Amino acid sequence: MRMLSSLAIAVALTVPMLAQAADAPQPGTGKSVVIVPGSFVDGSGWRVVHDILIHKGYKVTVVHQGHENLAADVAEAREVLEQQVGPVVLVGHSSGGGVISIAGDRDKVKSLVYVSAFQPEVGENMAQLIGSMPSPSDGIKPSRDGHLFFDRTKFNADFAADLSTNRTDFMAASQVPATTALFGGTVWAAAWHKKPTYAVVSTEDRALSPDLQRWMYKRAGSKVTEIKASHSVYISQPEAVAKVIEDAASVIQ
Repeated sequence: MRMLSSLAIAVALTVPMLAQAADAPQPGTGKSVVIVPGSFVDGSGWRVVHDILIHKGYKVTVVHQGHENLAADVAEAREVLEQQVGPVVLVGHSSGGGVISIAGDRDKVKSLVYVSAFQPEVGENMAQLIGSMPSPSDGIKPSRDGHLFFDRTKFNADFAADLSTNRTDFMAASQVPATTALFGGTVWAAAWHKKPTYAVVSTEDRALSPDLQRWMYKRAGSKVTEIKASHSVYISQPEAVAKVIEDAASVIQ
């Protein structure tokens, strides 16, 4: 009986330790992932992608963007890049794609990932690209002072139709406004000319035309993954997005 009791105690102590070991992050890869969120949202939606990657040994940092103008957003991304040690995969969503195209022109950035994102050429701006292939949605509304908001009544249907209304109602209420200056800012560098690039097309995207995404990614020669998802693909399909980021990291020696 004592032997059985001792065995039971040993098992009871060991099982949590095994479970904890299974959940523990793998040894570091020596690679960093820096994520630049897009307009109208903050970085919190990247939580699951972050968790997937850190448990595989990556260091992950999410940039806070003010969205007041393109130069300021690029400066904020570069500040985070300066803090990284070792090679970096730079990820951009939506307007964050314009930011990483410029900020990614650094030696430590080894590959770029565009997630339902703009991928502008030097001399272009994001407003110009939208005008070339308008988005299915007309949800973006300007204010008198040059700020842009996404219509709360259209946020679920046009920004994140594959998420619950409970979640998108809060996203709409807590959205981060952008500016016409951000979307009208002229891009002065296009790092995708020099780096391996990967891209996600959200086929059900209503905030940024899927056809425009395909056109930009084809022009850049990016390796494209198409996912049936909304503009918020990184929230609704985090495993698929994380896989693309891992693919981009795999080219780093």
